[in-house]
Amino acid sequence: MTLYLDLSALQSVPVANLNRDDLGSPKQVRYGNALRIRVSSQSWKRVIRHGVEQDLGEKAARTRMVPVKVQQALQKAGWKAELAAFAGAQVAASAGKKGIGTEKAGHTSVLLFLPEAAIEELTVVCTEHREALEKGLEAQEMAKEKTKAKGKETPNQLLPPNRIETILKRRTASIGLLGRMLAELPDANVDGAAQVAHAFTTHAAEPQRDYFTAVDDWLGEAETGSGHLDTAEFSAGVFYRYATVNITDLLKNLEGDAKAARTVLASFAEHFLLSLPQAKKNSTAPHTLPDLAYLAVREHRPLSLAAAFETPVASDIQGGFSRPSRTALDAYARNINRLTGERNRPFHGHTVIDPEEKLTGLGQAHTSYDQLVEAAVDAALPASGTDTEGQQ
Repeated sequence: MTLYLDLSALQSVPVANLNRDDLGSPKQVRYGNALRIRVSSQSWKRVIRHGVEQDLGEKAARTRMVPVKVQQALQKAGWKAELAAFAGAQVAASAGKKGIGTEKAGHTSVLLFLPEAAIEELTVVCTEHREALEKGLEAQEMAKEKTKAKGKETPNQLLPPNRIETILKRRTASIGLLGRMLAELPDANVDGAAQVAHAFTTHAAEPQRDYFTAVDDWLGEAETGSGHLDTAEFSAGVFYRYATVNITDLLKNLEGDAKAARTVLASFAEHFLLSLPQAKKNSTAPHTLPDLAYLAVREHRPLSLAAAFETPVASDIQGGFSRPSRTALDAYARNINRLTGERNRPFHGHTVIDPEEKLTGLGQAHTSYDQLVEAAVDAALPASGTDTEGQQ
């Protein structure tokens, strides 16, 4: 049996541009024949990952700069720049059977996702094989002189490939949670346990333009006008957000450590609810929280409630979208519960901004995010280690 933790949230976001397209406009999607504002899954997933890593005290980096970081570490240890750069390139060239390509600036041709501590380990490997690296650099320079070769030579593998590959394959909990794909090192691939959906507004919404100016503080009294003027785009709305964690896969990626899985699952749930993409934060400060959170533990398959908003929500008599969005989600959940007979769902519950608001389709009401997350994690991965199968 496969277990999932589904997480849904409704969040009102005021003037903001959380996630821009290539022209700087808020991203959009047409859903239910209405334009909505959208925030990509990658944008929200990044801030969630950073929060989880902060909680766990183990940072990972998604980067192309591993050779450069190794070079910098070696130079700091007293290596000459040319040898340090050669060693950094060798880290990439010695990875696996064929190596990982590097570009002119020393970056790898693909993004790597690895623990930050791996840089120190790779530096140690280079130090242990310094003599081979020195000879390799000397041979490369001699070959260039003889052939008058232009551009960068592709060096042979001078570092132990198996050891380099082992370091690049190391995991952190966030790598186990979110996954890793690297075609050059297939054994390093990790099927992520978490899936994050694109957030979108529950109602029709379009970007708006903001014409702004900046004053030059040192203009003379007789001078008029601004020092800078431009236009920017922003949006506002109530967003439906959804993510799911395959708890069975998470346990597998964490080598069966149920205690670690509980910690990671709780941290992911907390940062799903509390995080916010940081784009344009200094000029918009849109630091809101979800006014409704709904968590469900499901067997067999996850279930998004996004279709509750295929028909755009209309504003209420006061002009707001938040309460009608909560009502629409609750009504849709009740109908889903009827269709499924409320089977294969050991737990579901919610917390809402107005404790007097009765939402009958979203399970037991909890007073806080903390209580809701704790109850969901206990249902998914009981601290006693008892089996969740059969709980209703």
